[in-house]
This record gives sequence, C-alpha cells and structure tokens, in this order.
Amino acid sequence: MEAEARDQIKELAQWMEAVDKICFFGGAGVSTESGVPDFRSKDGLYNQHDVRFDRYQPEYLLSHSCLRDNPNVYFEFHRQKMDTREIEPNKAHRYLAKLEESGKLIGVVTQNIDGLHQKAGSKRVFEIHGSALRNYCMNCGKTYPSDYIFASQEAIPHCTCGGIIRPDITLYEEGLPEDAVAQAVNAIAKADMLIIGGTSLAVYPAASFINYFRGKYLVVINQSQLHVREAANTMIIRERIGEVFGELAKEQGMTL
Repeated sequence: MEAEARDQIKELAQWMEAVDKICFFGGAGVSTESGVPDFRSKDGLYNQHDVRFDRYQPEYLLSHSCLRDNPNVYFEFHRQKMDTREIEPNKAHRYLAKLEESGKLIGVVTQNIDGLHQKAGSKRVFEIHGSALRNYCMNCGKTYPSDYIFASQEAIPHCTCGGIIRPDITLYEEGLPEDAVAQAVNAIAKADMLIIGGTSLAVYPAASFINYFRGKYLVVINQSQLHVREAANTMIIRERIGEVFGELAKEQGMTL
C-alpha cells in the first residue's frame, strides 16, 4: 500500500472518531476479495466466455425477460454463476460488522446479492438488489430455503402449487424492493459520514441514492476512479477496500 494511502487511513480514523452516524454504500468490489466475480471488470461475469451463454447479451441473462421467456437458460446461468454458498466474508465485511457493533455504523447499503455482510455479522443491511439466498414461488409466494434452486433436480424448479420458484433478486426490467430502498435512503440521509466502496456507480437507480447524502464527510474507496459530487470534506482512496479496512482496523485497535 502506498504511503499516501496509509496517511489517508490515519486521517480517516480521526474523521470517524469525530462522527456518530456512518453509512456504507457498497457494490461488487466488496466481495471480489472473497472470490466472487464482479460484472464489468476484465475478469467479471460479463467478460467470462462460456459456450452455453455466449450467444446472449450478459444483461439478458440477468433479466426478467430471460426468466419469463427462457427459464431453462436463466436457471442454468443462475446455478453456474450465482452460487456463493461456500464463499466466506473478507476483511471488508468483517470490519463493517465490527463497526456496527461499536454503534458507529447505522447501515450497510449493498448492491450485492451474496449475503456476505450478514454472514460476517452485520444486522442493518439494506439489500437494494435483493438476495440469492432467498427464494419464493412466483405464483403463491411460498418461500423456500437458500439452497433450494441450487439443489433442485428440476431444470426449472417448481412449487407444490405448480408455480416457478425464483430467487429474490432484482433482475433487469424489475423495480427495486421498496422497503429496502426506503431504509437505504433514510440511512444515507441521516449519516454524518458516507463511505462508498467497491462500486463503479454505474448501475441506476441505485447509484443515484448517494445524492441524498448531506453529511460532513464523504469517503470513496475504490481502485478505479469515480466521479462523485464532493462534500465539504472528501477523501478518495485508490486501494482495495479489504486492505484499507484491514489497515483501518489496526489503526483503531480493532481485531477482525
């Protein structure tokens, strides 16, 4: 890690000491250090060549249209690419859980569907794109265990009522879950500090939620450059988020 980043982390620790309410807004980059591929990087899902799916646009494979019109393709892609049941949280997830325990963190707003924040111990997680660990029948609404779709012997999993069982994730062409969005926006609006990490801010409307922030400190932790509306005190750290939070934990005397 560059010396400049280490200096920024020391200053960030001081900023955090001075505030009471911190909100975290994160994306795929939070989980890549656990081995979960993101979508748009050179090694992301959208750039992984697979003869079974190459003839489809990546966004189509994660769309309501695909689920409706090509369910065999949709569920094969879901089973091959969305199974994170054996993935473990990394330093970023564990740090945020500890920060919540300390009383400083009022919420994690995540675009991820892998459940790793909860697995690390976070309680106030607002999943604005849903979760692959929840499943329900599209007909009667009956819920099914987290591994049901992955373990099912049916190519297209069906409920006892005959309806299709789908993951509770927000697909392209679908609206975001209203309760999670309301809670996310409320946490961002109430925060004294907003930390944005591991996201390209390329997915809307989720990326627009940061516009509700009116607090004092804005912190961006991302390896690639982001263009954000800067607050009075803005810090941009161009390092891997797990490494940053690992160093920040040491600075704060926290054991992950």
